[in-house]
Amino acid sequence: MNLSSKIKVSVLRGGPSSEYDTSLKTGGYILSTLREMPETYEPMDIFISRDGEWHYEGLVKEPHHLLRHTDVVWNALHGSYGEDGQVQHLLESIKIPFTGSKVFGSALSMNKAMTKNIYNQHNLLTPRHELVRGTVSYADLIHIFQNYLHPVIVKPANGGSSIGIRLAHTFQELEEVVAQAFKHSSQVLVEEFIEGDEVSCTVIEGAKGERVYALLPSSKSRFKLKPEENKQIEEMAKLAHSTLGLRHYSSSDFIVTPKRKIYILETNSLPVLHEDSLTHKSLRATGWRSRDFVDHILKLAM
Repeated sequence: MNLSSKIKVSVLRGGPSSEYDTSLKTGGYILSTLREMPETYEPMDIFISRDGEWHYEGLVKEPHHLLRHTDVVWNALHGSYGEDGQVQHLLESIKIPFTGSKVFGSALSMNKAMTKNIYNQHNLLTPRHELVRGTVSYADLIHIFQNYLHPVIVKPANGGSSIGIRLAHTFQELEEVVAQAFKHSSQVLVEEFIEGDEVSCTVIEGAKGERVYALLPSSKSRFKLKPEENKQIEEMAKLAHSTLGLRHYSSSDFIVTPKRKIYILETNSLPVLHEDSLTHKSLRATGWRSRDFVDHILKLAM
């Protein structure tokens, strides 16, 4: 039990996924934000190595031992282990409140094929795709090559961020990049390529008097959206968050075509968060300070 009046927050970062470096940045951002609120929060920097060992102040410790005096955990672990339900299952088993989605929502949003099925069920426009399981046959590749315009996008069906995503312009390239994608996942998604500008939209539960509140969509380019397009993207991001069973906050990625058609690509249960991230950009554009966002999410978790 924490006898201090401060709330002890354990920030989990690093981890065994290919998004280790991004996780270190997100975790560092959360830690520095918590240090701006010393009257309320006492942060603990918990580093998880690439081989899955938990460290605090240079010592390897068991998670249940390390977290016994923790009030709440901020999960900053991107990719496998942190976003696929594994760490969520661990935290639930030792009854520690944590930020972000629970086991089911995390696992579902990491599975790109299942996510696309949910999008289709709720009339969220998403690129057409084929799912290739186990090993790919020559007949599968011929079918895809004959039924899709080229290039196509090939990506691991389970995975976060842009890890293992490649374009294939020719049949030979398709064969090669599908084989490469199988190194990251047991299932591979081949998707029609939609040309356009990429936009991201972060949503937050219980903010500004709304059940799910959308921050202003943002883009890495100078691409400008019309007010009605902003609204459409915000509504699509809210719907994706709700129908995937996500919790606290999430972000969805979109493509806006030159003819202004809006496609949803994927939803991240744990958005990347640091000073160069699109979520940070959206927070600033919407008038939210980082500390207010972090404080809000921790209150939801507790």
